[in-house]
Amino acid sequence: MKNTSIKRISGLITLIVLLSVCLPITNVCAQKSKNKSKEKQSITTTGKQDREYWSELLYKMSYPVIHNLAEETLKKNMPLETGPDYYLQVKKVTYLEAVGRTMAGIAPWLALPDDNTKEGVMRKTLRDDLLKGLTHAVDPNSADYLNFRSEHQPIVDAAYMAQAFLRAPKALWEPLDAVTKKRIVEEFKALRNRSAAYNNWLLFAGINEAFLLSIGEEPDPARIDFAKKKIIEWYEGDGWYSDGPNFSMDYYNSYVIHPMLIDFYKVLLDKNKIKKEEYDTALKRMVRYTEFLERIIGPDGSYPPFGRSITYRTGAFQALAQTALMEKLPEHVPPAQVRSGLTAVMHRMYDQCNNFDEKGWLVLGFCGHQPMIADQYTSTGSLYMATLGFLPLGLPADNVFWTGPTTDWTSKKAWSSQPFKKDYKVEY
Repeated sequence: MKNTSIKRISGLITLIVLLSVCLPITNVCAQKSKNKSKEKQSITTTGKQDREYWSELLYKMSYPVIHNLAEETLKKNMPLETGPDYYLQVKKVTYLEAVGRTMAGIAPWLALPDDNTKEGVMRKTLRDDLLKGLTHAVDPNSADYLNFRSEHQPIVDAAYMAQAFLRAPKALWEPLDAVTKKRIVEEFKALRNRSAAYNNWLLFAGINEAFLLSIGEEPDPARIDFAKKKIIEWYEGDGWYSDGPNFSMDYYNSYVIHPMLIDFYKVLLDKNKIKKEEYDTALKRMVRYTEFLERIIGPDGSYPPFGRSITYRTGAFQALAQTALMEKLPEHVPPAQVRSGLTAVMHRMYDQCNNFDEKGWLVLGFCGHQPMIADQYTSTGSLYMATLGFLPLGLPADNVFWTGPTTDWTSKKAWSSQPFKKDYKVEY
């Protein structure tokens, strides 16, 4: 009897599997066929088509933030969606979040010279609007005056603004008028009356001071030294940093730690505050970490939604994007391979998930509107970390990143029986 029951159960499982493979009444087969068709289409796109897709998507994402700031309507028009356990003062933090994070993502792109292409027009529109908007952001009499003066969260998002200025000084800092520059400096110095949390936040405080140092202002050396020493102490090995004393398996090495540490260290190196060996070691560690990021891109462009802050979407690939922008990718990872993988992620994330509301603002979620997965510190403004995955748009269109042939990325090679490089731990 026992054997008979086992056979019956086994038979039922086999039947269920067979039925799930192709049920006409649910259009499963048709959907699979469509997916294969989409997959095939993505393989055959050119770098020029990919760049057009990236630039239009980034423009769509960033325009509502930047244009409304320019028009002094950001606070009037931006939605104030929060997660179920949100605990911050949303009106005091979310607008600077949106502006700072968007700026950091679009800065390398806006640094490219003007041209008369469709992309060039979009780029100039955003840059002109941002320069106009920054005058409002630090004007106490403006309807869109951003809060740097209270709450702890502004330490974070001022840091992304600082990172934007460091990534594109000639496009975003130098053209500002003297009054606006003076006001920005005052706002950054006002952050010093609050302490940063004992984790990746130390980098935020550090890079805010590094930005001031870069423009000839006197920095707070204690904040710089504390960030420099503690982050290095928290290195765990093989390209991974701990976020504070305790390790967390999430994307914060990409959202924050590697890219911001490199930009922070670059200022310190230029000002002779660290040795070149320190910068080079940090860079090698980031390059190693990007190997993991490239490998987690699934054959279909999906990637695992683990850890905190997954509502930041494509921000999870900032470290890979920055390494590509710096042209420091590992030798065995061709730039066009990274472009192809990231393009697949964007198509999977933004074509197959409805991540925008009817007015073009990002909505809380990972794939679509999923407010239940938002963290207790996540609001609408937080979501614009997604722009950080687009940094390679700062490479000109004739760079090999864009001109190289579409290439399968590592997991696609692995799952289609192609040769691919084995992976091993590194010791630096």
